[in-house]
Amino acid sequence: MDITSILLSAQSAESAVRNEAESNLRQFQEHNLPHFLLSLSVELANNEKPIESRRLAGIVLKNSLDAKDAVRKEHLVQRWMSIEISIKSQIKDLLLRTLGSSAQEARHTSAQVIAKVASIEIPRKQWPELIGSLLNNMTQQDGPAALKQATLESLGYVCEEISDQDLVQDEVNSVLTAVVQGMNLAQHGPEVRLAATKALYNALDFAQTNFENEMERNYIMKVICETALSKEQEIRQAAFECLVSIASTYYTVLGPYMQTLFQLTSNAVKGDEETVALQAIEFWSSICDEEIEIQEYGNPESGDSEAVNSHFIEKALSSLVPMLLETLLKQDEDQDQDDGIWNISMAGGTCLGLVARTVGDAVVSLVMPFVEANIVKPDWRCREAATYAFGSILEGPSIEKLSPLVNAGLDFLLNAMKDGNNHVKDTTAWTLSRIFELLHCPANGFSVISPENLHRIVAVLLESINDAPHVAEKVCGAIYYLAQGYEDAGASSSLLTPCLPGIISQLLKTAERTDGNDSKLRSAAYETLNEVIRSSNIVETSQVIMELLPVIMGKLGQTLDLQIVSSDDREKQGDLQASLCGVLQVIIQKLSSTDETKSIILQAADAIMILFLRVFACRSSTVHEEAMLAIGALAYASGTEFGKYMPELYKYLEMGLQNFEEYQVCSITIGVVGDISRAMDGQVLPYCDGIMTHLIRNLQSLELHRSVKPPIFSCFGDIALAIGEQFLKYIDSSITMMQSAAQICARLDNSDEELMEYGNQLKRSIFESYSGILQGFKDSKPEVMLPHAGHLLQFIELVFRESQRDETVTKAAVAVMGDLADALGSNTKILFRDNGFYVDFLGECLKSDDEQLKETANWTQVMIARVMVS
Repeated sequence: MDITSILLSAQSAESAVRNEAESNLRQFQEHNLPHFLLSLSVELANNEKPIESRRLAGIVLKNSLDAKDAVRKEHLVQRWMSIEISIKSQIKDLLLRTLGSSAQEARHTSAQVIAKVASIEIPRKQWPELIGSLLNNMTQQDGPAALKQATLESLGYVCEEISDQDLVQDEVNSVLTAVVQGMNLAQHGPEVRLAATKALYNALDFAQTNFENEMERNYIMKVICETALSKEQEIRQAAFECLVSIASTYYTVLGPYMQTLFQLTSNAVKGDEETVALQAIEFWSSICDEEIEIQEYGNPESGDSEAVNSHFIEKALSSLVPMLLETLLKQDEDQDQDDGIWNISMAGGTCLGLVARTVGDAVVSLVMPFVEANIVKPDWRCREAATYAFGSILEGPSIEKLSPLVNAGLDFLLNAMKDGNNHVKDTTAWTLSRIFELLHCPANGFSVISPENLHRIVAVLLESINDAPHVAEKVCGAIYYLAQGYEDAGASSSLLTPCLPGIISQLLKTAERTDGNDSKLRSAAYETLNEVIRSSNIVETSQVIMELLPVIMGKLGQTLDLQIVSSDDREKQGDLQASLCGVLQVIIQKLSSTDETKSIILQAADAIMILFLRVFACRSSTVHEEAMLAIGALAYASGTEFGKYMPELYKYLEMGLQNFEEYQVCSITIGVVGDISRAMDGQVLPYCDGIMTHLIRNLQSLELHRSVKPPIFSCFGDIALAIGEQFLKYIDSSITMMQSAAQICARLDNSDEELMEYGNQLKRSIFESYSGILQGFKDSKPEVMLPHAGHLLQFIELVFRESQRDETVTKAAVAVMGDLADALGSNTKILFRDNGFYVDFLGECLKSDDEQLKETANWTQVMIARVMVS
């Protein structure tokens, strides 16, 4: 098979030629993987071949070793591992040889593929000679620069792919030596120095021991600081990226270098190219992040609550703040039109906000003179920078320090919403929303909004919402936080009630704007509307919300008749339906929250449900997650009455449960099945065989995203509670799944934050499941659960013994212990006697500050005590 011509045909402009070539490649790959990979390596390494075929050979090779999806990646790793060693050795030799190729593209691709092979083999203690081979390329005195550049690139990628546990200290030392020497100005050209600096960035995680040694640390820091002064912009940027990484990884040892680092970053911020200046600001943002974390949590790494805070920000404050304030005056003309933009003034303002959170009140006296001097200048840049500076420091300083300033400045800001410049209005609206978010909380007894100024504030916002889309979007944010502040605010919440009709009508008008797609204005208007409804005082506003219900239903009905010609139309229809279903969900929840207003929802329920079913029917293959969530709210409101909708709804529930592609939809559908089970009680029984089959199949699936699995266990509990002893037929399969999930929890790596969070969700849902099942069998067949009680207690003990335990997991574990004693009664006496850990566990919970946890522990203690004396 002529691999060159196939690779070239696979890039043909003619689709027939291209499809045939791709099919040939697939067949070759499936038929004989080892020789397929070897042929690609030969192609990549061969300088005689066309660069186009070599490029694609490298890409296909890389994609045969790695994938974003974890299940697919594991499959590719196993396939590589199964190839015989002699062929793998040939492939690896060819890849190493390609690093010296005359074609830059082939060298670059080869460096990436070497790292992918290393990511599989080095953790398994295979390919031990790789690092030596790469270092060998670096030590050849007269070795070509291109080979050194590709080698450094390869070392960098390898360090990125593997963990710092995978190399021994000698190898780390050699890699760092090679990389730092590669940064040497006298010996190497810019390409090699850039590759070396980027490689150092990836190798920094490995340098723990080297950073503990003062001499080595001084040397590394000296080389990075010199490199940050290179004449090539890209190299300076890469050096500052290293400094940003060091700021967070090696914060504790930075003291001796801070004077130099301040000088370097300050010069870069004031006079360097933007890409370099951005990294220099990012260095200070990283230092802030470290100091905020130490203030909040102590040092999480060492478990030391007295972590050393070097107070670098406080020490640099009087020079750092003026430097950051200067950046605010460097706005781009069009910066506000595009949310994704990141420029020096945005970075400076963000860093200033972090500084405020780090040092609190001390920042105010340094920023306010700048605000006062610039806020009235004729140049829009000065007014915008002053407003941005003020808005940036609102989180961190005390309410006592900020309140008088905000009270004095509020009137000024409201007037500034009529400024002649859009940038100034945009930033002013953002600043107002920050004020309402952070300094308006009547429920906690403080607010900068008073009965006297509220009506003026609302009037200004409702006028400004008609402004340019990006300004209007920020105004929506200000209304959002204004309303949110009145939630649960007792008598104060009545203040906003008279303003609601005006606010709701303006938000609906805003959502209808023809320029509403610009800067996400439409979705901002609907999200704000939701918050206004959610936060309102239901007793006073039920009439307004009741009148809104048919309006939103009418709008949702209109989306069903939209002309759909293109996929763009289909997407717009979907977005609009999602927003309107979201509003309906909030209205349903709000009106069904009191007995007086619940009847409004029950009367409209049939019409609402017909709408939702028509929305589902619009989408041939997927279910709308927002409509599904709204159905959950409707089920909760309707109770057993909901049963009449199930014959029509069930097929859409099945579609959602089988939607592995859009796994969030699957997850939401599972939650809604739980809501429906709780609402319908025993009436859900006819649907349980189908539902349980899907849920068990989902748990067994390797394709389904793992985040969907915890909700399934919680759903078991809801179903068991609804159908009581009828759950018996599902008990064996459910408990088997729960026990194997409990084993997974015991094996999870808690050093990985993401895995730890997943483990917490899993534990919580297993306990919730057991609770539901125990309560479901309690009155008729409690003995069914007796064989499983020992395993459950073991699992609770495992969780109790964990050093870092999540509060919500603790609550669920204590609750299920009470359910066990309550449901199985005297049958558990011996079990509790043999598992005395529960005494310590309850003792710990009864000392907690969390009232809810104390209450649960108290109840559990009573239940177990009742068993022990029986």
